[in-house]
Order: sequence, then structure tokens, then C-alpha cells
Amino acid sequence: MTLPHILAVMGSGETAPTMVTTHRMLAGKLQKPAHAVLLDTPYGFQENAPELATKAVEYFQTSINLELEVAGLTEIIGADALTVERGLQKVADAHYVFAGPGSPTYALRQWSGTPLAGLLNKKLRDGGIVTFASAAALTLGRFTLPVYEIYKVGEDPRWLDGLNILGEIGVNVALIPHYNNAEGGHHDTRFCYMGERRLSMLERELPDDVYVLGVDEHTGMVIDLDTQTVTVVGKGVVTIRVHGDSTQIASGETFSVDRLRDPASATTRDTKQAATSQLKTSAPANTAAAPAIFDNNLRDATDRLNQVFTTALASSDADGAARAALELDDAIAGWSGDTLQSDATDHARAVLRSMITRLAGAATGGLRDPRDVLGPFVQVLLDLRAQVRADKRFDLSDIIRDRLAALNVEVRDTPEGAQWDFRTN
Repeated sequence: MTLPHILAVMGSGETAPTMVTTHRMLAGKLQKPAHAVLLDTPYGFQENAPELATKAVEYFQTSINLELEVAGLTEIIGADALTVERGLQKVADAHYVFAGPGSPTYALRQWSGTPLAGLLNKKLRDGGIVTFASAAALTLGRFTLPVYEIYKVGEDPRWLDGLNILGEIGVNVALIPHYNNAEGGHHDTRFCYMGERRLSMLERELPDDVYVLGVDEHTGMVIDLDTQTVTVVGKGVVTIRVHGDSTQIASGETFSVDRLRDPASATTRDTKQAATSQLKTSAPANTAAAPAIFDNNLRDATDRLNQVFTTALASSDADGAARAALELDDAIAGWSGDTLQSDATDHARAVLRSMITRLAGAATGGLRDPRDVLGPFVQVLLDLRAQVRADKRFDLSDIIRDRLAALNVEVRDTPEGAQWDFRTN
């Protein structure tokens, strides 16, 4: 089997709808049957590690049509030697290796001193696809951020030694996923929760030959070592940051790997040209066949579709309301594999139930304006009333008016003729 030589990096969304197109593109480069392995170490310390593995396997099977085998390397240090060797052999034999969320510190602690880094480097040399996302992506550079220890525990900002897989292809960086994170709202959580102040401190501690390479959330960077090119995919940008000066490369751009090897080539002029090209291109070639993705997460999708539903219902658009409810059901299924959704699924299901209840109420009460339904019949009676009034048969005129009043229809005689409306009380 002839295998490609590809390293793919994802800033986040590795098991979300936003990265389906990229995963399919990568899987499409493999001949069938392809042997794919989930490297489950980064989240191996979590009590729900088996559940996370199951979600990833289901995501790849359902959305990518690729069967993932779990490496079973949640723990390496102190683990059963035979189990570890079997897991490492799965990685060695795989045509596609995928690793994602968890703790970069835990992953490095487990991988340090093992053959894992060598296996990945060999795969990139001899043939295969390595896709690292989120926490796993943090380990790819020469230096790694201990994110949880700094952001959650409050330890002093510092670097850890990374696997330096990128260094093996001449890219000397500290790689930071979740680069454009905005979860902090009023406080700065960009740069994988570091914020500008802490990133500036950390940047000053890097050797002169190392720079920061940032990958936005729901964004990927596909490094094709056969063509020596890099393609940015997804929703955001890739950022080359050297001593505080940043150059952004937009989604849809393809450039030489040498640009990462020599960051000085990423000039301000390049940035402007990339931005202009992106503005002029309505659908980048690598995503032309993909469905439009407007949402960063399930909560965004839920809020958007709830607004669409409400607007449709207010406009008596039953089909539009039903479509919004069906899209939300699809969104819940599509985002089910994402490990970062917390309570978003419960929120989405509550909104979907509300949509169904509101649709039931509309079906009972009717979506059409009662004036549109009853208007022609009322007008017939008003025309008849006008005729009997013209014949001076005011007794019949009053009977018609009273019968309409009994049906909650109020008739008013004006110089322009009879007018009617429904009573509001």
C-alpha cells in the first residue's frame, strides 16, 4: 500500500461537525482497507476515558466512514508491559493515528522515555497520517504549555519539553491550539487560556530560534510532506508569531513548508495578500463541497436555530419552523462526539422539546390568521347586510350584526362603509 506522508494539526473541534470535511479528505488519501488507531493517552487519567474513546470511534465510523481501533494506552508508566507493547504495536502498524483532547502534561509524562515519538516520526518518514488535535497538538512542538497547571491551578507560567515531532521536519516552534479562544468573556483566554500577558512572558523565555505557532479553534493545518506544502482548513487562521509580531494565514491558503521552517518569510505583505485573497474567494477549493458551518459549538447552533424557529412561527411558516427543529435534531447528533460540550447537549434537548411543544400549540390553534380564513364568509354577510340596509330593512340588518357579534365579530358602520374585526375581550 502506498501511503501519504502527512501531519495534520487541529486547534479544536476534532470530533465536531466543523472538522468532518478535513477528516474525510485525509481518510480519502488512504487505500481501503485502512488501519486507523486512536491514541487514547491524553485523556487516560479521566474516569470517563472509555466513554471518550467510544465517542471518538462512533464519530469516525458514522461521520468519516473510518474504523478506529483504540490503542489502549491510557497509561504507560507502571502499566502492564504486554498491554503497553500491544498498544505501541497498534500505533506502529497504523496507517492513520489520531489523538485529541486531555492533558498535554499527562500525555508527555506517559510518553516520555517510550518509543511513541519515534514511532510517529517513523510514520511520517515511511508513510502514514498523524492527526493531533487540542491537547495532543500541544505536544508536537519543541516546547509545550502545561495549560491546566497554569490556568486552573495557578502555577507560574513555564514551558515543558515537547515531543518535537515538528522539529523533525525542520519546524522549530511552540505550538498553541485554541489560539483564538474566547470563553473568558470579560477576561483574556486567547492563546489556549494564557492571554496576552502570560504569553508575552512565556515568549521571552523561548530560545531565539523558536517561535509561537498558533492554530485557531475549529481550524486545521495539513502538512503534506510529499508536496512540501501546508494547507489551512476550517473556520479560522493559523498564526506565526515571532517576538510578539504576528502573521495570520487564512483558511483556504496553501503555502510551502519552508514558510514554517523560516518564519522570517511570513511578512506583513504576505498577510495582506492572504487576507485579500480570502475576501475575494467565496468558497475555498478545499471546502467547496462541504456544508456551510456557522456554529462554533452546539450551544451556538441551538441559539441560532431557536431564533430561526421563533421567527418562522411568528410568520406562520410551519415548514420553516419544522426545518429548524429537524436541523437542531441533526446538530445534536452531529455534535454528540465533541468532548467539549459540557451541558450544551442538555440545553439543546430542552430547546428541541420546547420547539415540539410550540409546534403542537400552533397545530391546535392554527398558524393562519383567522381573518384570512373567516374574512370571505364575513364579507358575504356584510354585503348582504348592506343590501338589506339599502332596502330599509334595518331589522334584518340588526339581526346580521347581532349574529356576527355572537361569533365575536364586531361590526362598525363608518362613512367608508362597514368595517369589522375580532373583539379582543
